[in-house]
Amino acid sequence: MKTHLVAGTVLTFMLSTPATADWNFSGPPNANAFIQTDNMTLELQCDWVRFAPAGYEDSQDIVSKQGLSFRFMKDGSTEVGAFQAGSVNADISLVDNYPVEVRFFDQGDYDFVLDQIAQNAVLNLSMADQDVSYGIFTLKGSSAAVRSLRAACGSNASTSQSMEAPEGIVYCGGGAVQRVIEYAIVGQSGDQWDAVVTVNGETVRAMTSYSFFGNSEPPAGFQVALLGEDRSEFLVFSDGGRNWIEFGDYTYDQCN
Repeated sequence: MKTHLVAGTVLTFMLSTPATADWNFSGPPNANAFIQTDNMTLELQCDWVRFAPAGYEDSQDIVSKQGLSFRFMKDGSTEVGAFQAGSVNADISLVDNYPVEVRFFDQGDYDFVLDQIAQNAVLNLSMADQDVSYGIFTLKGSSAAVRSLRAACGSNASTSQSMEAPEGIVYCGGGAVQRVIEYAIVGQSGDQWDAVVTVNGETVRAMTSYSFFGNSEPPAGFQVALLGEDRSEFLVFSDGGRNWIEFGDYTYDQCN
């Protein structure tokens, strides 16, 4: 929940010193604003925040409690705004085995967090409702980094809205859940989102994986796994003249 202007509030946990580093911006295709220190990283992308605290146990604690407070200080000691992320307004999960990812349900909440990061001096990421800090970051350079991020995200949104459905093999069927699925590899090798997948007219970006969940011997006919930006997973097969996709509990065969 948002809170504003708690003038003169001196926080005891600020006896810890902020991480000394400047904010940076990395442009498309995976635009992000970030600050990285010797033992912590905070990364902002278009629709989520990722925080890698100093210890893995802190990541586990944040996810188990399903809570993370964003506390903004104008001068290192005076709190002027806060946002408490929790299960009612965000999805908090572990990603890549370590960082905590916070995805806000309401874009307005995320805009508030970005505004505060851009205009204040220090950010304290702490336990929900407690003065126990997981990490403290200086916000030097954050204004320019957030401004660049917003510009890039606006550009990406326009690109996404105009993105045409891929042309190639069309997969249909699914039994109880009827879908029409189509995909195309569109990026260069090394790009994170190097494919697009269209399901019933809705297109999402995806990354390709040519290993079958770490198994040394994939099933017969396995071609590629498409890992959607929305966390969907599509397994593409081709064997003996038959082409099909496995998505969830259903199989979709070539129909064009």
